[in-house]
Amino acid sequence: MKIHILSYLLLFLLVAGCSPEIVVTSEPSPDFHLSGYQTFAFYDVEASGSGLSENYKPKIDLLKEEIARQLQARGLRQVAENPDLLVNIGVVVEEEVQTRQTDFRTDAPIYIGQRHYTWESKEVPVRHYKTGAVSVDLINNSRNELVWQGTAEGILPDSDKKLRQQVQQGIEELISRVPQ
Repeated sequence: MKIHILSYLLLFLLVAGCSPEIVVTSEPSPDFHLSGYQTFAFYDVEASGSGLSENYKPKIDLLKEEIARQLQARGLRQVAENPDLLVNIGVVVEEEVQTRQTDFRTDAPIYIGQRHYTWESKEVPVRHYKTGAVSVDLINNSRNELVWQGTAEGILPDSDKKLRQQVQQGIEELISRVPQ
């Protein structure tokens, strides 16, 4: 019986360890509560970074859709003019390279001879991947004042389906931190 429970626990830890981690942080103004607002609209989105591809607009639209869905689930309505809250989104995507360090003890070739041979320790590229960070700012439109700020960051999956799931999970967790 204990072996089955231990094997299920080990399987859970293995699956949880392979899932992409999203790091979420938030910072509200001391007197901010979402219940004091009824409507919202988006600012134009600014995006930057070395890993940003030419076709980033659909992914920005995905972010806007998910943020709108989460805010609407919390009781706000999206409007075109004169909103109570303005939503500012910032996106940074960076191309990263995972490397490993060569080691004299295990990676050095075996060579016996008269030629002069040197071996240098160096970084060897193992994998290329992208990291992304999304910052969401809520601004009180009438006072033009930042009332809440949050960020979500993580490693971006290659598949559009997995990216959609990651965006939904990350934005849901991010907006859940907005004080009601």
